[in-house]
Amino acid sequence: MAHSFTKIISAVVLMVPASLLAQDCTLQGCGPVECGPIESCNWLSDLSERESLTGVWGGLRPHLAESGVTFEADVTQLYQGVAHGGRRERFRYGGHGDYVTNINFGKMGGPEGLLLKVRAEHRFGETISGDTGAFLPAGLTADLPVLDSDEVYLTNVLFTQFLSETSAVFFGKLDTLDGDLNAFAHGRGKDQFLNAGFVANPALLRFVPYSTLGAGFVQILGPEDMLTFSVLNATDTTATSGFDELFNDGVVLNAEGRFRTDFFERPGHQLFGAAWGNREFTALQQNPRFLIPGGPVPISRKDDSWALYYNFDQFLVTDSDDPTRGWGLFGRAAITDGNPNPIEWFLSLGIGGNSPLPCRGEDTFGLGWFVNGVTDEFGPVTTALLPLDDGHGVELFYNIAATKFIHITTDLQVIEPSARNRGNTAVVAGLRVKIDL
Repeated sequence: MAHSFTKIISAVVLMVPASLLAQDCTLQGCGPVECGPIESCNWLSDLSERESLTGVWGGLRPHLAESGVTFEADVTQLYQGVAHGGRRERFRYGGHGDYVTNINFGKMGGPEGLLLKVRAEHRFGETISGDTGAFLPAGLTADLPVLDSDEVYLTNVLFTQFLSETSAVFFGKLDTLDGDLNAFAHGRGKDQFLNAGFVANPALLRFVPYSTLGAGFVQILGPEDMLTFSVLNATDTTATSGFDELFNDGVVLNAEGRFRTDFFERPGHQLFGAAWGNREFTALQQNPRFLIPGGPVPISRKDDSWALYYNFDQFLVTDSDDPTRGWGLFGRAAITDGNPNPIEWFLSLGIGGNSPLPCRGEDTFGLGWFVNGVTDEFGPVTTALLPLDDGHGVELFYNIAATKFIHITTDLQVIEPSARNRGNTAVVAGLRVKIDL
């Protein structure tokens, strides 16, 4: 695996000079670079202008898009490890493949407003999730969709039917990671931050499944204002069709509202969400006698869980030619029932967006801090065996746009685990390479 990673990095390094030549930047400023009379100049320029590695497939790709079928695929590779502290100091190579097909049946002569999204994904290699000692994965993309499995799984087979220009219903199998949208801290772990604490709100991880059957509706209130309500199967069915488990363990209800703001005459968003599930969980606060076989006290159960969550993003600086580009602030917050959810509250703050460096406007960066407040509802046995405290983390990344389809990210994290006896403060370093296919 290390050999494969070396070959990939070598290929990327060879391609970087081509990408830099193709950008309108010189050492003196941002004037155009003129190619010399060499035959390779044409293909270098063509390669730098491609949106994806495989290009337009001889014209087939745009033809299919006009007919209502689009393909988006990428492979993300991650070399990451605990450089100091944690439970184990070592580096591991892993990655993730993501393949999405979108079909617009209206463009194919079918029902108007009927859409289908199919996502297949898999992971490969190894992960360091158990090495940091923290609850939250330091490299989420290397853990999805199923930890310790390299099989390919369908995590989305989702139909959406627009009833009007402003309302739609959806149903099928869907993944929930695309919720809790944030301009600077989202990206599924492959475009922006790596740590799960900055990809989505971790307060929902206890009872909202990653991929499952569900249905709901969307109401569009404005160009960027939207209300969403979902009814989900409470069981994660990433590895199955989900029909045999449908509502066997209860239901999850989720509502979100995301609204455009213009504070400081700059774009931003405010998101408010709530989730509730009635799946039965083992209660965190247990009488120690249940550990004795045949003991007189049954295992205590909790038959529901809830969470309220919020996030915001606010641009501070925008491009005069494109207000969607720039950099600014972001944050997340959540409160939960604290039992059975081990995370009673969560908070994160940070800054991110497009690079302010001259001639590097396609690059992105992020610096963030999070804290997950651990509940005090754990019973005496758990507290004695596994002393817990609030977990903290800081992450800094810089994402280099080597070409339009190759992005290389350097990443550094400092993580203070919640479990005090699971390792010291972990310093995590990583290198991520994402290639759009």
